[in-house]
Amino acid sequence: MAASGLAGRRVLVVEDEVLVAMLVETALQDENCIIVGPCGTLPEAVEAARTETLDLAVLDINLAGNLVFPAAEVLAARGVPFLLLSGYGEVALPSDRRHWPICAKPFSLHDLVSRLSALLSP
Repeated sequence: MAASGLAGRRVLVVEDEVLVAMLVETALQDENCIIVGPCGTLPEAVEAARTETLDLAVLDINLAGNLVFPAAEVLAARGVPFLLLSGYGEVALPSDRRHWPICAKPFSLHDLVSRLSALLSP
């Protein structure tokens, strides 16, 4: 992949589906990111969001029936940009959080990397 500006960035990956987590990890490793996680449960995600040094995060909205929004709120409060992944589209977001960036599943790796890179652009 082309240089995306993601090299060396610490990226939290929150995804409960192993194959999707591996796909995201591989795409980010190809961009020379440092992967934090993957976290597959909400408690793990919230803990990582609170305690890890992070530049960016990729969050699956639905973690085995639990919505990832508490972890997203922690990241937002810390000023860590994040991208939500959802098979439900924007309707999965609360009405007061429609401004949160979302990437529909299924997604292309190129689109994922582009969207993440854009989150770091001023």
